[in-house]
Amino acid sequence: MTTITPLISPETGSLESDKAAALAALESMLAIRSFEEAVDGLFARGLMHGTMHLSIGQEASATGICAALKPTDYITSTHRGHGHCIAKGADLTRMMAELLAKQTGYCRGRGGSMHIADTKTRNLGANGIVAGGIPIAAGAALAQKMRGESNVVVSFFGDGATNEGAFHEALNLAAIWDLPVIFVCENNKYGMSNSTELSMRVEKISDRALAYGMVGVTVDGNDVNEVYQAAVAAVERARSGNGPTLIECETYRWKGHSKSDKNLYRTKEEIDEWKAKDPIVRFQETILTSGLVTQTEIEELTAKVREATRDAIKDASAAPDSDPAELLTSVFREVK
Repeated sequence: MTTITPLISPETGSLESDKAAALAALESMLAIRSFEEAVDGLFARGLMHGTMHLSIGQEASATGICAALKPTDYITSTHRGHGHCIAKGADLTRMMAELLAKQTGYCRGRGGSMHIADTKTRNLGANGIVAGGIPIAAGAALAQKMRGESNVVVSFFGDGATNEGAFHEALNLAAIWDLPVIFVCENNKYGMSNSTELSMRVEKISDRALAYGMVGVTVDGNDVNEVYQAAVAAVERARSGNGPTLIECETYRWKGHSKSDKNLYRTKEEIDEWKAKDPIVRFQETILTSGLVTQTEIEELTAKVREATRDAIKDASAAPDSDPAELLTSVFREVK
């Protein structure tokens, strides 16, 4: 098993002033980056097949949100969901095995990159349908409320999902029923190749919360501490029975939409501008400058994450392939 240190809610209320929480957050972001760079390389070498959607450059949103959650809280994810899975506490080896179509993967190699689920960490699953996880999150939140549980549900989705009917219907129901759910839009500026400037009139996606009578906030999605603090407020609001929140994390994906995307609709200058806002580098500089951690500690943590990624590749590659004889198991079939 290759796990990353569980995220810790800091006693100080800030990821930038609590050493244990800062190191856990940094480890989470480094693990997401390392894992995705590794699978990108495996695809390039022809050792991994299908498709995938990378979130390199967006690590702060998944980490900052999940740092505010309890282990018993739930999430739903997206087709760009590796980061959410890792930040919620997934095992890297089982994730890698899933992408390599191995029997030891989270879904026994059947889900691949876009459909990883981990019920142990209460990840209800990534979803290949744009906006598909949003109503699932609303339903899970309704279940928690009906059962009298105190758990909250987070739904991650991209900017393109906010133009889908499922988004509007789920937000409306969550608002009128005061459901314990947090809607997190990772606004990376593009729905596939279409800029948000061309697909919506509002400047801030969080303004759409006003139509449903819920709180909406926009944060710097590349600032892990700012994301975390917005999440803390939203989680407290949901857990205390005061309804949902829409959090917009403004961020950017460095890579194309998917493996087939040649990135012809973006300029190198735009990509470089956002790379200069690297959430990992920014957080490292902040906690180094404050004296919270040392350069040696960061280097040791980076080496630990790289070794964990290498171990995940090695162990997952050695696992048995998914068994074709089980292809139709766990699939609904009408029996006549």
